[in-house]
Amino acid sequence: MSTAAKPRRARTKPSTDDRVALLREMLRIRRFEETCVQLYSTEKIRGFMHLCIGEEATAVGVMSALTKDDAVVGTYREHGQALARGMSMTTVLAEMFGKQTGCSRGRGGSMHLFDAALRFYGGNAIVGGGLPVAVGLALADRLRGQKRVTACVFGDGAFAEGEFHESANLAALWHLPVAFFCENNFYAMGTALAREHAQTDLAMRAASYGMVAWTADGMDVVAVADAARRAAEFIRAGEGPCFVELRTYRFRAHSMYDPDRYREKAEIEGWRHHDPIPALTATLRDDGALTDADLARFEKEIEAEIADAVAAAEAAPLEPVAELTRFVTSEHRSAP
Repeated sequence: MSTAAKPRRARTKPSTDDRVALLREMLRIRRFEETCVQLYSTEKIRGFMHLCIGEEATAVGVMSALTKDDAVVGTYREHGQALARGMSMTTVLAEMFGKQTGCSRGRGGSMHLFDAALRFYGGNAIVGGGLPVAVGLALADRLRGQKRVTACVFGDGAFAEGEFHESANLAALWHLPVAFFCENNFYAMGTALAREHAQTDLAMRAASYGMVAWTADGMDVVAVADAARRAAEFIRAGEGPCFVELRTYRFRAHSMYDPDRYREKAEIEGWRHHDPIPALTATLRDDGALTDADLARFEKEIEAEIADAVAAAEAAPLEPVAELTRFVTSEHRSAP
């Protein structure tokens, strides 16, 4: 099989119920992050915060193809990935508030969401930092003979890091069960893809390491889910690693601190016409599978879930000062 081609399999259209579920999950993530913007503006959330508004299809589509036994290594723009994986809003928001009931006891914040029970291994604040972790998890599964997939999600900025090239080489060399999902939103922080890479076809470059690689529309959740299923099936069949470039776009700036002066407003507005949420909403309405009453019910349920999460985060305790040295290790060396 050519390393530049997709695994050959007829595209399977998800059921109506599945597509409605994908829409509801994207809407849930969008409303959660819109609430996070408000909470950040009132300084209830502090530190760095990176939003995936516009990119919900990548998180929801990828997670829909995985089993509970598979592993996920995320980016620092991982709120959507964590929620779609099954982490509760209450746990995520408590972490962002810096509260003890957060998934990392409030010590990690927005960029360090983690849940071992869900096999969700970050949230990694270092660009490309999750790639070697994913390779290690996949190697452990291969050595143990476990038929599991490690899904590694990262941005196009990580493609320029040495970790990607080292990880891709080892994954292909050792035939590891890892799926690399590159969320290509065309900007590494404020640097446009074409100003950073001489060759902007990332799938073609990934294929040079000897793995199957292809591109999917990251603004179409059904296309992402299909690509992720193909990748998972390919790996479970023992075919080795693969790479999927998900071409997507973030509607907001790189982070809440970013003035976003490196993009033209017309470019952002142009991409809004490809917003995955109204696109799928329109399709489901045309198919007679979604009504205004359905949407209103979703919005009401999501609003209540968010309200409960905010209330729980506000009421949760901070980590006691006496506990702050727990989980912190240091090496003591005697003076010569």
